[in-house]
Amino acid sequence: MKKENRAMLEMLMCAALWSIAGIFIKLIPWNSFVISALRSFFAGLTVLVYIRLKGYKIVINRQTLIPGLLLGLVYIAFVAANKLTTAANAIVLQFTDPIFIVIFSALFFGQRFKKRDFIAVICTFIGIGMFFLDQLSEGYLLGNFVAIFAGACLGGMFIAMGKAETQERFSAMLVGQAVAFIFGLPFIITTKPEFSALPVLYIIILGVLQLGIPYILYGRAAEHCPPLACSLLGALEPLLNPVWVLIFDGEKPGLFALIGGVIVIVSVTVWCIAGNKDSEGADAREAS
Repeated sequence: MKKENRAMLEMLMCAALWSIAGIFIKLIPWNSFVISALRSFFAGLTVLVYIRLKGYKIVINRQTLIPGLLLGLVYIAFVAANKLTTAANAIVLQFTDPIFIVIFSALFFGQRFKKRDFIAVICTFIGIGMFFLDQLSEGYLLGNFVAIFAGACLGGMFIAMGKAETQERFSAMLVGQAVAFIFGLPFIITTKPEFSALPVLYIIILGVLQLGIPYILYGRAAEHCPPLACSLLGALEPLLNPVWVLIFDGEKPGLFALIGGVIVIVSVTVWCIAGNKDSEGADAREAS
């Protein structure tokens, strides 16, 4: 399998595991900062085990601190948004990150994107908007803004992480987990959450399966998958979230959701195929 195709597959697996967040966050009756702290604690342990197994060094420098800080803010803001607004709102609004990638890349790095990149971003958001058209609710203003803030941080993280080396990417993940854990530690002490069996099980699932392993997959994928590609492939997360809701809660998606899902899947697939053909064409020209 080509490295680029493997990276895309790993990114899709990553997004699928990310998508279980909303269900478990809603089921845990703790303060959002406590959830993000303990989720990051278990995720950090998972990433640390992977780092040790691979023999990577833990690096602390600008290439790890900046994306790590942004990642920590994503962890904190996303969990808070899930508590302040609906899970659908939190996921959809966080996925403004492709727009922020384009904006930040153009403003700070002078990067020029192709017309198809902008079309893919626009189509992706149209699809996601339709997918949740009948689920977006009013009255959650603060939570919506927190989710958009998470999207901005996520976009910045994709850019910063895309410029890091492999060891730096995984070190940045540890920094992000540490930021979320340290930020939430005072809330663990002051709110004194009840550590009963089910919430503890859910937080371990969130830490290991929903955050730790997916970010290992993302760290591997980012080596051969550009930031915008990672972001757009990550759009699978808001598409799968209602599927888990359907399975565990019996809620069925409407017609707009089905249409939106088709738009997103087709847009991302066509965009990836076009990019792959350009890459193959460039390789062929270099070889000749």
